[in-house]
Amino acid sequence: MKHLLSILLLACGIAQAQPALKTSVLLQPATQTTGVSAARLARIDALLQEYVDKGWIPGATAIVAKDGKIIYHKAIGYSDVAKGTPLTKDAIFRIASQTKAITSVGIMMLWEEGKLLLDDPVSKYIPEFRSPKVLASFNKADTSYTTSPAKSEITLRQLLSHSSGIGYAGIGSPEMNAIYAKAGVISGIGAPQGVVLGDKMKILGTLPLQHQPGEKFTYGLNTDVLGYVIEVISGMPLDRYFQQRIFTPLGMKDTYFYLPQSKYSRLVPLHTEDRDKKLAVTDATASRGVNPNYPAAPGTYFSGGAGLSSTAYDYALFMQMLLNGGTYNGVRLLAPATVRLMTTNQIGAIERGWGHKFGLGFELVTPQSKAYTALSEGSFSWGGYFSSQYWIDPEKKIVGQLFINLLPNSHGEIHDKFKNMVYAALE
Repeated sequence: MKHLLSILLLACGIAQAQPALKTSVLLQPATQTTGVSAARLARIDALLQEYVDKGWIPGATAIVAKDGKIIYHKAIGYSDVAKGTPLTKDAIFRIASQTKAITSVGIMMLWEEGKLLLDDPVSKYIPEFRSPKVLASFNKADTSYTTSPAKSEITLRQLLSHSSGIGYAGIGSPEMNAIYAKAGVISGIGAPQGVVLGDKMKILGTLPLQHQPGEKFTYGLNTDVLGYVIEVISGMPLDRYFQQRIFTPLGMKDTYFYLPQSKYSRLVPLHTEDRDKKLAVTDATASRGVNPNYPAAPGTYFSGGAGLSSTAYDYALFMQMLLNGGTYNGVRLLAPATVRLMTTNQIGAIERGWGHKFGLGFELVTPQSKAYTALSEGSFSWGGYFSSQYWIDPEKKIVGQLFINLLPNSHGEIHDKFKNMVYAALE
C-alpha cells in the first residue's frame, strides 16, 4: 500500500511539474515563418493561375497552416467565369463530403459523454435498421431484387469506417442507385424543402445492404445515418447541434447547411464542363431533380454526409482543432486519445487501394501508401464532391486544403500538385 501511495504521489508531483500545454491558435500570415521557403510557396500562385488561364478551373481558394500559423491563404481566378467576378478568400463553397469529418466529430463527442458505444447496433437508435438484409440478386428490367439475411447488425463503428454495406444514392453502384431512387432515398445534397433527414434514414434502414457488414469498404450514406443518430441522441436537429457544439465554440462563422440571406452573395456558383470542356456556370443540383438554389435558400434536410457549405478559413479552424488533439483557442471538443482513435485503422485488412486505410471518418496515410504521396505517414484526409480536398499532417504540424467548385473536374491532378508544392516549400 505504501508503495502504491508513493507511486501515486510521484505521479501527481510529475503532473504538477509539467508545464501547461500551449494550444495552437490559427493566426493570420506572419511576415516570415521559420522553416518555410516563401519563394517556393509562391510557386503555388503560378500553378493555380496556370489552371485558371487554361480554362481548366474557374478559380481556387487555398489555405495552408503550419505550427498554428497560416503560411498560405489566397484566392486566385474567378467566382463566376462568365461574369468575370474575382474569387475572394472569404468566398463560401459547397464542401459536400467534407461535412463527414464534422459529423464524425459530433458522434465522437457523444461517445466521450457516454451516450453511445462504437459497437452499438444502429438499430438501437433507429429501429428500422434491425435485422438487415444483403442484396442477393437484382433485376435490371424492373429493379426488383432478392435478399439474404445479414450475418450481423450494422454498428456505429462500421458507419464511421464505411464498412457497413450501405451504398450511395446517385453515385453508387447501378443496382443500389436504382434501389435507392425507387425508394426515394437521396444523396443529401440540395434536398427539396420539407424533406427531413429522419424520414429518409428510416427508409434506408429497410433497404438491402450492398454486402455483409464489416467485410468491405463501400463509400456510402453512412455519415447521413450518423447525422440522424446525433439527432436522436441529442434531441436537436443536426444544424443546431453543429452550431452549438462545434461551430460557435470554434468561431466558425461561415459554415451552414443553408446560408442566411445576408451571405448569399458570397456563395461561389458551381461550374461544370460542357462537351467541349469549356467552363460554364450551372446550378448545384438541377440535374438531380432537387433544389437548384442550394444552399442559398431555406431548407429542412440536414445531411451529415454532404450538406454543409463553408469558407477555407472556417474549415481550417476545424482542421486545426483536430491537429491540436481536439482543442482550439482554449476550447476542447475532443480528448487527444479520441482523435488518435479516429485516426487509427478501423478496417483491418480490407483493401482501400494504394495502401490507404480508413479510420473513423478519415482516410489514413500508412507506411505502404506513403510511397504514393507527399503527406507524412499518419496524415488523415478526405474531400468533397465539388472538387475540394483537405489534409491534416500531425508529423509536420500542417493543415491544408484546396477549394474548387467544379463538377466534373477533368484536371483533378491539381490537388496532388498543390500538396507537392506545399511540402517542397518546407526547409
